[in-house]
Amino acid sequence: MSRLLFILIMGVLFMGVFSTSATSISANEIKNKDRQQTITIAHRGASGYAPENTMAAFEKSVDMKAEMFELDVQMSKDGKLVVIHDTTVDRTTNGSGQVGDFTYKELQQLDAGGWFSKEFAGEKIPTLGEVLDQFKGRSGILIELKSPSLYPGIEQKVADALVSRNLHKPENEKIIVQSFDHESMKKFHSILPSVPVGVLLGYSENGVSNEQLAEFSAYADYFNPNKAMITKDLVERIHEYDMKTHPYTVRDRESANFLLETGVDGIITDFPDYVDPHKG
Repeated sequence: MSRLLFILIMGVLFMGVFSTSATSISANEIKNKDRQQTITIAHRGASGYAPENTMAAFEKSVDMKAEMFELDVQMSKDGKLVVIHDTTVDRTTNGSGQVGDFTYKELQQLDAGGWFSKEFAGEKIPTLGEVLDQFKGRSGILIELKSPSLYPGIEQKVADALVSRNLHKPENEKIIVQSFDHESMKKFHSILPSVPVGVLLGYSENGVSNEQLAEFSAYADYFNPNKAMITKDLVERIHEYDMKTHPYTVRDRESANFLLETGVDGIITDFPDYVDPHKG
């Protein structure tokens, strides 16, 4: 075999291998084109490390590099949007009674941090506006409307709070509004369709049907169930209906690892470092 013929043969073989490799890479790139890394969502802020739904918990979430934090919104007696989970103040403050029976000024007099530890004594119940002003541009925010049926008009008030801060434009900020009250989410979507909506669902032994997913997808961008419902099959079905999923609430590393394996889009957790060991 002449030297020239040998070079030509080797060149053809090399080009074949390169072409096959390039084709393989291209296929993988196409396969993973729309796949994004699972994001960490700090539940009521980094509530494993600071009192839930306080500025301290939200600051801790940012410090721990969570991409988003979740919070709960209700209304005071005089119509202020306040950030607190329970419909009473008993568990997370030194007060007692229904949130909606307190004026904003009265709520401000309560200690929302001392129950967690002395270090956080004096933390206040923040307003939604204060949180948006403090953290816009610094963190994504997942806003849950808590028991909205108790607070007529809360959907419009939350929409107004977002619009007044130019946070209703998806290209500006990462804002999602969610609730267990699906009628409330339909209403919010009709008021402010530019802001993504999430549907929350508690654990159900019957799971969720394709009919339900189709109904949710008509107005929601996210289906966020109890983590105990999540399987790879359910995640794939959610994606088939062009929704994403952020299951709740992770409080141990095993659950975080399992959810990561199923391909969920986000994980709502009290401990941001359980989702990513590099956080924190």
